[in-house]
Amino acid sequence: MFKSIFVKYISAFMLINIVSIFLSTSIITSLVNVYDENNKTRSLANITYNTSQFIVQNYRESGELNFNDYLNSTVVTLEPVLDAMVASFDDVTLYVADGLGDVMLVGGADKAEVLAGGAKVYPDELNELLAENEPVSRYDTIEGFFEEKHRIYVRPITAKDGRVVGSVMATTANTDMDELLEAMIKTIIVSTLWLMLAALIAVYFITERLVSPLRSMSRAAREFANGHFDARVPVSGNDEVAELSEAFNNMANTLQHSEETRRLFLANISHDLRTPMTTISGFIDAILQGVIPKEKIPHYLEVIRSEVLRLSRLVSSLLDLTKIEAGERKFTMAPVDICEMARQIIISSEQRLEEKELDVQFDADRDNLYVTADRDAIHQVLYNLCDNAIKFSRTGGKYIVGIHETGPKVEVSVYNEGDGISPDDLPYVFDRFYKSDKSRGLDKTGAGLGLYISRTIIEAHHEKIRVESEYGKWCRFAFTLPKTSAPKAEAKGEEKREAAK
Repeated sequence: MFKSIFVKYISAFMLINIVSIFLSTSIITSLVNVYDENNKTRSLANITYNTSQFIVQNYRESGELNFNDYLNSTVVTLEPVLDAMVASFDDVTLYVADGLGDVMLVGGADKAEVLAGGAKVYPDELNELLAENEPVSRYDTIEGFFEEKHRIYVRPITAKDGRVVGSVMATTANTDMDELLEAMIKTIIVSTLWLMLAALIAVYFITERLVSPLRSMSRAAREFANGHFDARVPVSGNDEVAELSEAFNNMANTLQHSEETRRLFLANISHDLRTPMTTISGFIDAILQGVIPKEKIPHYLEVIRSEVLRLSRLVSSLLDLTKIEAGERKFTMAPVDICEMARQIIISSEQRLEEKELDVQFDADRDNLYVTADRDAIHQVLYNLCDNAIKFSRTGGKYIVGIHETGPKVEVSVYNEGDGISPDDLPYVFDRFYKSDKSRGLDKTGAGLGLYISRTIIEAHHEKIRVESEYGKWCRFAFTLPKTSAPKAEAKGEEKREAAK
């Protein structure tokens, strides 16, 4: 039942609201009760004080020795006074009792009801408390004196010699406060329920707004598990949920691109493996069957050798990729003359450069520039970039290898004029198995691993490699390496060569 986030959220919200209603009602009720209790106690205390002072003054001036006789003789005078004392209070009743607790006079709200009920006598407990000549404040029935609990305040009346001769008690049934609290609680509950309903509706839509993208992501993830990478999550708004949805879609795009690249790679590998193997098998069968004349056998053996080398390069690239991804390829860092390395690669490509009639330029700040790198790994990177530049250059175009100092770094770049790379392909050229020449019109031998391996090698050197291109015009690959000084032996050799010049 509580597996759904929506149900959990709504349940938690309802529980919090119910607890909040209970706590707020309890706190408000308690505060109102305390306030009312203090307020009524003060009022009752003032009434009993004023009444007792009036009675004591008159009693002492009358000269009566017996307090009961005084009360009996002044009933007509005192009753209007008692009524006047509580005239501004609708629910207060005044009692005047003698020293034994017998109620002699009654005034106020319940006067008629009290008189109709017969004689009233204070319980012994109350008389004992009054005998100590201290006021008594209670919320009680006073041992059955009242049918229901009343708020009472009793003040003793003393004679000149300090004896307690009577008392004045002011009481209220507190029914008005009970009605007020009941109405208040109902109001709080009803208003809170309406607010809760409104909040519940708002929470429903807010929660649905949060949960709906999660459901979409869950469905999309199941689609991914089934191999369907075209599922996407709707993006609306600009909050964190929208950012998550957008990130999810970006991940989906990456997965889709990776899947397409993987399929393309499998197709390319299948083609690259099948074609030379078919060629090799066909020529070998022809030689064995005597179809090919003996004088042409060396030519076809050279073709077979070329195809075997092609397979060897492909397998070597796959092995390199496996080692890189497994973290098994180790790099030995040492000073390397990057200028000399670039010159050797250009010289080794002389035949291909001449075939394309390229305008070759070697642009270096100095004849020798040393970098800290793994010689074989950087040779592989630079050779791959130079080889690609020749492969994708147009006939007669510029071919520039540049080596320049940029602060503590040396930047190596390879520029060629040709079709370049389209803006759509530019972000993916360093991805493994990616080939921008999908028609294989120019690149018939590559498997889409060279640039990925090059990037991995440069990143292992903690450096950057980048590509720039204007589609249909030119392309430029560049990477950086940390600059260093020449080894001592080579530095001395350079000094000798400079002196000889």
